Amino acid sequence: MKLAAVAPPATPEPTTRWRPHPLDLVAVVLAVVGATCALSGLLPRAETTATLHRILPLLLFLGTVIVLAELTAVAGVFNVLASRLAIASRGRWAALFLLCGGLATLTTLVLNLDTTAVLLTPVLLALARTLRVPAGPLAVTTVWLANTASLLLPVSNLTNLLAADRVGLAPLTYATRMALPQLVAVAVTMALLWFTWWRRDQPTGGRFVPPAAHVPADPVLHRTALAGCLLFIGGILAGVEIGLASTVALALVLVGFVIRSPATLRPGLVPVRLLLFVTGLFLVVQTLGRHGLDDLVGTLLGADGDALGALRAGGTGALLANALNNLPAYLAGESVLPGGDATRLLALLIGTNVGPLAAPWASLATLLWFERCRAARVTVPVTRFVLTSTLLAVTGTLGAVGALLLVS
Repeated sequence: MKLAAVAPPATPEPTTRWRPHPLDLVAVVLAVVGATCALSGLLPRAETTATLHRILPLLLFLGTVIVLAELTAVAGVFNVLASRLAIASRGRWAALFLLCGGLATLTTLVLNLDTTAVLLTPVLLALARTLRVPAGPLAVTTVWLANTASLLLPVSNLTNLLAADRVGLAPLTYATRMALPQLVAVAVTMALLWFTWWRRDQPTGGRFVPPAAHVPADPVLHRTALAGCLLFIGGILAGVEIGLASTVALALVLVGFVIRSPATLRPGLVPVRLLLFVTGLFLVVQTLGRHGLDDLVGTLLGADGDALGALRAGGTGALLANALNNLPAYLAGESVLPGGDATRLLALLIGTNVGPLAAPWASLATLLWFERCRAARVTVPVTRFVLTSTLLAVTGTLGAVGALLLVS
């Protein structure tokens, strides 16, 4: 009698254990420490309430704009824009570099740096996938110019609004004062972008094959998401509070997805990690300010009001931004500088705008950029990014502060 072959038992597939991302752990630790500071009395209740009241609009903006970007990416808006950008460059790598850099600069100047980080980063990441080129140069373009191109107008950066109000400058006067520093900061950024990222990773012969125009899978969702983005941008240009603009835009896009693709909507779209991180960061920094940070900042800034004092202010802003975050760094420096010292206040602003590049928490735009890269599963070489970003932070801050001294 012939026996039938018995198949060996199937080997069970190994289960993949969930491991938290390092930034998840940082966010949780910051949130716990911040809550401890508030509940223990290290940060008085009145200051805790004031801090939370101040950051609630920021948290609303963060939560809504990231979900907006996620859904916009699903709708194919970024793929369409990326393909058109590549077609416009006619297959020339250098032309693509100038187009991407110019678009990032314009977006940051006219809208603000967070818009560049959230909405433009996915465009360039989609472009890298379409062209099958390394994503690093295109990704770094958005985060660098989101920070360094945010000096010219008060609306370009929240810190600009704080600085313009403190020194009493009208928007036009402020822009005139910061025009040369802005030009220098962008020039330094573009030069370093080309020589440290774009030229090194350019395709053979500096040319690529332009792709065909991308056709979205669901034209109705595509048009709805595009309308949401345009509504968001229009709201910012009209002076609508940024959290309100992002909320209304997201509401429109959500309606489209509820009707056309409800399965896309899931709790994981909400950036819980980032919200915990920002809340904890502000509470911790506010507590540190009461217990010695303000004194340390005063020592770093010194009492000199001349060119050396301006350079110290810019350097202190950049250093603290990378150690903490640029917004609390600016607030800490502003609190110890006299209101009439416009040059040092603007130098501090330059340091907190141009300098926060080396650390992922250094600015809100950098945090948003990391989130966009993570969502797109794009990994930028860490060592190369930190080294080149530190070089830009130093040279960009020095160049922009020097330009400020020329027009002061």
